Amino acid sequence: MEENTQDNNSNEQDNNPEPKPDYNQLALEMHKKNKGKIAVKSKVSVNSKLDLSTAYTPGVAEPCRKIAENKEDVYKYTSKGNTVAVISDGSAVLGLGNIGPEASLPVMEGKAVLFKEFADIDAFPICIKEQNTSKTIETIKNISPVFGGINLEDFRAPECFEIEQALQDLGIPVMHDDQHGTAVVTLAGLINALKVTDKQKEEVKVVISGTGAAGVAIAKLLLKFGFKHLVMLDSKGIIYEGRENLNPTKEDISKITNHDLKKGDLAEALKDSDIFIGVSQPNIVNQDMIRSMNPQPIIFALSNPIPEIMPNLAKEAGAKIIATGRSDFPNQVNNVLGFPGIFKGALEIKAKRITDNMKLAAAEALANIVETPTSEEIIPYALDKTIVPKIAEAVKQAYLNPETNNSSEENHNNQEDTEN
Repeated sequence: MEENTQDNNSNEQDNNPEPKPDYNQLALEMHKKNKGKIAVKSKVSVNSKLDLSTAYTPGVAEPCRKIAENKEDVYKYTSKGNTVAVISDGSAVLGLGNIGPEASLPVMEGKAVLFKEFADIDAFPICIKEQNTSKTIETIKNISPVFGGINLEDFRAPECFEIEQALQDLGIPVMHDDQHGTAVVTLAGLINALKVTDKQKEEVKVVISGTGAAGVAIAKLLLKFGFKHLVMLDSKGIIYEGRENLNPTKEDISKITNHDLKKGDLAEALKDSDIFIGVSQPNIVNQDMIRSMNPQPIIFALSNPIPEIMPNLAKEAGAKIIATGRSDFPNQVNNVLGFPGIFKGALEIKAKRITDNMKLAAAEALANIVETPTSEEIIPYALDKTIVPKIAEAVKQAYLNPETNNSSEENHNNQEDTEN
C-alpha cells in the first residue's frame, strides 16, 4: 500500500524514543522548491539546421509515413514502447477521498518518478476532470495511441472495476495499481509468511477487512494462487451469499468466499483464523481479537497512515508476523515493489494485457528475493533496485509461456487473455 499523506503525524507510537521527521512539511517544501517532481528531457539535441530538419520538419514526415503504412512501426520510431500514462480522476486519492484531479496531480507525478527511478520507464501524469465512468473510458481509449501501457491510479470503487475491465481490449497493458499492485505485494508477503509459520495455503483461514479495490483484488489473487478459506468484511460485517443489499462486486465475492456462510462482525470472523488482511480503517482490531486467532497469527494491517492495529499491540497479543503499509515498520507492503517490474516486463514484450499468470509470477518472484524469510523480513526492502529485473523476467515468461504456471483451467483462461 502506498503511504497516505493525511496530517496524522501526531498519531505515531507514543513509546518511540526517536522523533519522526515531519514528512508533510518536508513534502510541501520539496514540491514548492521544484515546482513539482517531473520534467520532460529531450533524447536528441537541436543545435543546428540539420538537427532541426531531422527532428522536426521536413524530415519528421518520413517516420510519419512509415507509421501510417504500418501502425506497429510506432514502436520503432517513437517513445510509445517505453511510455506509460499514469491516469486518475481524483476520486479516491490515498486516504484523502474524492479531492479532484488537480489535487491528485502530486501523487501522479510521484508515480511517474517511481516508474523512471526503478524501471527507467517514461511516465506521464494525466488527471481527468471527469468522474463519469463511460466518459472516462472513452477519454482513455482516445489518448491510448500515445502510450505503451496505462497505469490507473486512485479511482474509487466500484467504478474502478468497470473502467479497468472496459480497457482490456486496447492492445496494450492496462492495470489498476490500487487493485493489482497491492494484491501482488500482499501475496508475496504471505508466501513467505507461510514459510515462516509452516502453514499451508490450502488450510489457513484468511480474513480480509475491506471490499474496495485492494480487498477484492487481493481476495481474487489469493484464490487463484490456491488459498481456499477466505472471509471478507465490509462496514456492515461479514459478507456471505444471500446477504441483503450487496452491490454487484460484493455479490460476486460472496459466491467465491465464505463457503461456510459465516455471519457476524470482525471479532467473530477472526476467531480461529490464521491470517488477517486489513485494507479498511485504522484501529479496528484489538488485542483480544488477535488472541482469538489460531497460534502464530499473521497480521497484514495495511491501512495508512494508521493501521488496523499498531504493530507493538499486535505483537504483544501474540502475532507472529506483522506487515503494514508504512516504511517505519518492518515488512512494508508497498506497491513500488510490484508495478515497475510488472510494467517493465509487459512493455519489453509488447504484451497485449496483464494476465493473472503475470501477477502470480510477479508475486512469486518478489517472494523468492527473500532467500531466508523471517518474521521481520518477509518482503524485500522497497528501495532494492534488483527487484525490477527479476519481476520483469518472471512476468515475461508467464506471458509467453502461460502453460508453465498454474492449473490447466487457469492456463487455458490466461492463454485466451494472451490471444484476445
